[in-house]
Amino acid sequence: MQVQIWAEVTCPWCGLGSHRVDRAVERFEHSDQVDVVHHSFPLDGGLPPDRTVTVREALLSKHGISGTQAEAATRHIETLAGAEGLSPYRVLDNVVGNTELAHEFLAHASAEGKNREAWDTIFRTYFGKAEPVFALEDLLHLSDELGLDRDLTRQVLTDRRYRTQVKDDARGAQRLGATGAPFIVVDGRYGVPGAQDSDTLLDLLQTAWDESHPITLTPAGDAPGCGPDGCAVPVRP
Repeated sequence: MQVQIWAEVTCPWCGLGSHRVDRAVERFEHSDQVDVVHHSFPLDGGLPPDRTVTVREALLSKHGISGTQAEAATRHIETLAGAEGLSPYRVLDNVVGNTELAHEFLAHASAEGKNREAWDTIFRTYFGKAEPVFALEDLLHLSDELGLDRDLTRQVLTDRRYRTQVKDDARGAQRLGATGAPFIVVDGRYGVPGAQDSDTLLDLLQTAWDESHPITLTPAGDAPGCGPDGCAVPVRP
């Protein structure tokens, strides 16, 4: 069974949502048969590719949120993350930038068999350490951490080899009904918007599993039949 997550690198709810999916899968009875795959859903493509701005500046310019309102909204997410084992989780005291190259890096890492590792690493670097993940050198550092070939990674990102794939990823989510990130699809049938809690996700995993693995009853000959009033003893000749 596959769980797909469409996410944005700098979206705090995406980092938390990814963590919650992992926790739900860990608790799932058939966790060894669940494959978690991340996809790109860039939301910051309109930002300049050559500079970053603070989260406070971005909230003000993009959403008109500032001061105590910005503090309350972001600290709430940080508190939720901390309560679920993600600490530190830096949201307000961070920077944002154009994430297109970061998503292309993630596509390259995925092609090299490191989809989950790469997404975990980039979320941990950005939210856990409040380090930038936007420029080529930032991403080359992550490639070293993941054991990717640095020269190949540099060439892939310089050539923008995965630009089209990243755009196709986002279009794929939109075709499934996604209007934002995170967006989670379980077993190709259930689409869930937002960072749902792990209990809800666990129930969804179980529902999807039960539907795809129905119990098949086989004839039991003269075996006793059981009903709401108990089990009947077969009549002996």
